[in-house]
Amino acid sequence: MSFCDDCFKGVTHEGTPAGKVEHIGGIECYVAKPAQDHPKDKVVLFLTDVFGIVLENNLLLADDFARNGLRTIVPDLFNGDPVPKGGFDGSVPPVSREVWHGKHGAAQIRPILDSVIATLKAEGVTRFAATGYCFGARYVVDLALDNAIQVSALSHPSRLVVPDDLEKYFAVSTAPLLLNTCTIDPVFPHEAQAKADEIFGEGKFEPGYRREYFDGCKHGFAVRGDMSDPIVKAGKEGAFKASVEWFLKYL
Repeated sequence: MSFCDDCFKGVTHEGTPAGKVEHIGGIECYVAKPAQDHPKDKVVLFLTDVFGIVLENNLLLADDFARNGLRTIVPDLFNGDPVPKGGFDGSVPPVSREVWHGKHGAAQIRPILDSVIATLKAEGVTRFAATGYCFGARYVVDLALDNAIQVSALSHPSRLVVPDDLEKYFAVSTAPLLLNTCTIDPVFPHEAQAKADEIFGEGKFEPGYRREYFDGCKHGFAVRGDMSDPIVKAGKEGAFKASVEWFLKYL
C-alpha cells in the first residue's frame, strides 16, 4: 500500500459544478442529479482522490455521470481536511503524505461511507455502484468485499495490496469489477494489472470483469490529467465512457 508523486499533483479542469452540497447521514456530500427522469432506487457513490470535494475536477465528473442518467453522490471522505489543491501549482506548502493519511484511514473513512449508505437505504435506495479514483478506489474495494455495493469501477487505484485484495475480491465479492489502468502507474503497475487479469479474466469472475488500458497515460489521468494533451484527454474520456457503460449495464 503506497502513494506516488502523481497522487498529489495534476491539472485543474475548467468548468462550473452544477450540483448541490447536501448533508446525508450527517456527512457533507456533493450531489449531482440527472435532469431527466431517473431511477430513485439507484445511486453512484463517487469516492475521490486525496483532494476530495474541494477539487472541481471531481465534481465535474460527478456532473458528467448525472448527465448520463446516474444520480451521483460524492461524500466528503476527509471531514473538511483534504490535501490542499494548491499543491498543484506550489501555492501552498506540500503536506506530509503519511501524516495526512494517518488522520484519514479506514477507521475514519469507513464510518462516513456507512452513514451515507445507511441513510440512502432508509430513503429507498436499493442498489449502489461505486467509482473510486486513486485513494478512493481502496474504499470501493472495501465496500465490495462486504458486498455493500453492487457494481465497482476503479481508476488508477492506490493503496491496494496485490495480490491479496484482488484474490479476496474474487473469493467473496459479487460486484462486477471494471479497472481503468494506464502505462505509467507506480502504485498499480503492469505487474498488478497482469495479476488482475490472471485472477479475474477469461470469464473466471462470474459477476463480470473488464480492464481498460490507456496507453501513454499516467496515474491520475482519469481525474487530474492535462486536457491540453490529446492522449491524456482521450484517456480521461475513455475511462469515463467505460465507467458509464459499466454502470448502465450492471446497476
